[in-house]
Amino acid sequence: MNKLLIVGTVAFDAIETPFGKTDKILGGAGTYIGLSASFFNLQSAIVSVVGDDFPQEYLDLLTERNVDISGLEVVKGGKTFFWSGRYRNDLNSRDTLDTQLNVLADFQPKVPQDFKDADVVMLGNLHPLVQSSVLDQMETKPKLVVLDTMNFWMDCALPELLEVIKRVDVITINDEEARQLSGEYSLVKAAAIIQAMGPEYVVIKKGEHGALLFHDKEVFFAPALPLEEVFDPTGAGDTFAGGFAGFITQSENVSFENMKNAVIYGSNLASFCVEKFGTERMVDLDKKEVMSRLKQFKSLTQFEIVS
Repeated sequence: MNKLLIVGTVAFDAIETPFGKTDKILGGAGTYIGLSASFFNLQSAIVSVVGDDFPQEYLDLLTERNVDISGLEVVKGGKTFFWSGRYRNDLNSRDTLDTQLNVLADFQPKVPQDFKDADVVMLGNLHPLVQSSVLDQMETKPKLVVLDTMNFWMDCALPELLEVIKRVDVITINDEEARQLSGEYSLVKAAAIIQAMGPEYVVIKKGEHGALLFHDKEVFFAPALPLEEVFDPTGAGDTFAGGFAGFITQSENVSFENMKNAVIYGSNLASFCVEKFGTERMVDLDKKEVMSRLKQFKSLTQFEIVS
């Protein structure tokens, strides 16, 4: 069975949307990626850190989903990373109300020995030096390294980010971040500039407007499934990344044609994530629902050319 190594935050979130608000709930990029990847036939492990305030039930949830947590450090007396945010009415923009790095501030990642030969490495949104440190610990070169990042690191750690970008095969970012990283408004031009930085493939996420996959001069577009209700977009991008990386790991195929499928599988899982607060929908989700919605994606995009 192929191995997927996941690096990313395991955290607490407090979320407010036009539809309600939560107290501290389970969150973090690594969590969403791990839950999403658990829908594929693979072995996965999360490298992250939490404090001893992190509930055992959350650790058990990951284990029950066959996510190896031997690389998830629990710091005695430490507090888990916490983020709080409020979404505006369009759900496309949000304001950060509070960020507490806590144990994440001094995090030194340790890759479990059993995953130093992982087939695919998914570098979730973290400091670029942490992402680089994980790649340094790999004993065999992964078939594919996928990187997710955000504008925060472009603002405060750009040289380090550019160094790790040189080492990855795929980068996934949203349209705003692609424009900032490249300095280009056109996403086609932006993707070409980012490819020149190192990654062979560029995935640009556009939220409710779908996702774009770029490789050389080739472009693939996957729409987002029109949903009756979007409740909370937190973690949707990470869920997409987990589905993308999970499908690639399971299929053992890193071609552009197969990545088209990976984008659809990632978009499909992300469409569930937004239907409830936090990770709630991903925890309740079953494979029958996933396959049923995949068929909706197929019918949404399939057509005949009539001459």
